[in-house]
Amino acid sequence: MRPIVVGVSLALASPLLGQSLLYRSPNLGGTWVPEVGVLQFNFVHRFFVTPAISGAPHAVINFPTFTLAVGLPGQLTLGMRYATNATSGSGKNETELYGRWRREIGAEGALAIAVTPAYNTSAKSMDGEVSVDWTIGSITVLGAVRGMSKAYGVDTMRVALAGGAVVRLNSYVGLAGDFASLLSTRGGEKAAWSAGLVFAIPNSPHTFSLHASNVSVNTIQGSSKKTAAISSKPIYGFEFTIPIHLSRFGAWFRKTGAAAVTGDVDAPVAGTVTIGAMKYRSDTIEIAAGQAVRWNNADPLGHTITFDQASGESSSSLIPPNGSYIHRFTKPGTYAYQCTPHPFMKGVVVVK
Repeated sequence: MRPIVVGVSLALASPLLGQSLLYRSPNLGGTWVPEVGVLQFNFVHRFFVTPAISGAPHAVINFPTFTLAVGLPGQLTLGMRYATNATSGSGKNETELYGRWRREIGAEGALAIAVTPAYNTSAKSMDGEVSVDWTIGSITVLGAVRGMSKAYGVDTMRVALAGGAVVRLNSYVGLAGDFASLLSTRGGEKAAWSAGLVFAIPNSPHTFSLHASNVSVNTIQGSSKKTAAISSKPIYGFEFTIPIHLSRFGAWFRKTGAAAVTGDVDAPVAGTVTIGAMKYRSDTIEIAAGQAVRWNNADPLGHTITFDQASGESSSSLIPPNGSYIHRFTKPGTYAYQCTPHPFMKGVVVVK
């Protein structure tokens, strides 16, 4: 795992290749599942400052939420969210145990749907979410329908709707926001919202966000309405994502079987690019029109070959560890590409 770098510099031609904040808003998880053999750790920290009353000083109230999720075969994940300030039930902490199954629809996974069953231990409630996200160019739109069997530990079944969007200003910086509301709201219940800046940290697999919200806990229940305990002013915070690639710690975690080769598998390969150490080891490669380039992924995590849309060239889906992608170029030109989940990885193919 690379060192944590905090800075201002967040994933898609395929929206769920990794947990990138450039492809989801602060209070929505989208349809994301980690790659197989990746343990994803996300840390959300939110806080607000109480006013000074009767000579008492200001106080800072903190709301941390931790997410752990492991990627499994078949686009499945198992995970948990743990918050130290519960929005439901009688305890001080809130834990949500969840699974998720995701399916891509259409070319290159631009549209995806996911089903997320969950159990909230504080509310003793069976919860769930059906979510969808759609990526076109620099914009990702997200939506979700949520259900709770015992909402907030006291209610009967409740249903909520949520939606959001991310606009990527470039490969490293985006704007994100979302909105969620319970159906048939009751007295004092207000809609949940968030807005913020999202970043990809160059030369690392980490992403980061700075945001404001009126939600303190990022569980299904917590992010479906405004947190009652906070003031009318927004609370502020950040999120940091850390993928831990278990395949680096032993062969037991690595995928087995024949390496996958995708793309124009019968095309005449004139040049080969090895992907390793989070970079394309040949930044620029030259071939003749009608020939092909082969990319071999020697990293323990997945990468893509994503061309600019204006080029008219088809991009790859996620290339798994030990997998390969072959692409034939029929017209002369200069074709720039990058890795979607790791946009600091860039390369160029020059076709004569």
